Amino acid sequence: MAHQPGCALHRRLHAALDAADLPAVAAVRRRLRAALEHWGVAPELADTAELLASELVTNALVHTGRGAVFDAVLTEASRLRVEVQDGAAQVPTRRSAAETATSGRGLLLVEALADDWGVQLRADGKTTWFELSAA
Repeated sequence: MAHQPGCALHRRLHAALDAADLPAVAAVRRRLRAALEHWGVAPELADTAELLASELVTNALVHTGRGAVFDAVLTEASRLRVEVQDGAAQVPTRRSAAETATSGRGLLLVEALADDWGVQLRADGKTTWFELSAA
């Protein structure tokens, strides 16, 4: 059976990122924004998704010293789920950022803006994820 562009199989974005490839974070943001626009997601949701995805990908690349795998899926139930897998088993923790600090707020943003989020430990590392309602 042929699948139409709007079907679930076409509502998935996947990217593999090399260790320390911080320029790839911008590429993931651009690809996510383009995919969400193609899927008909509201620009406000795309803004939030882009910000939170950027935080998770950056955390994976900076704090693990390894590469990462990025996946975004828009489900039939109009929920956007973004997952970032990395090879480190250390669970990310919220840090207290000084007022003038340029880092340390990523998980606070995810916690504040996502409808749901979490970390799933795996045999080969972990998956950090968030969900947003696109309805």
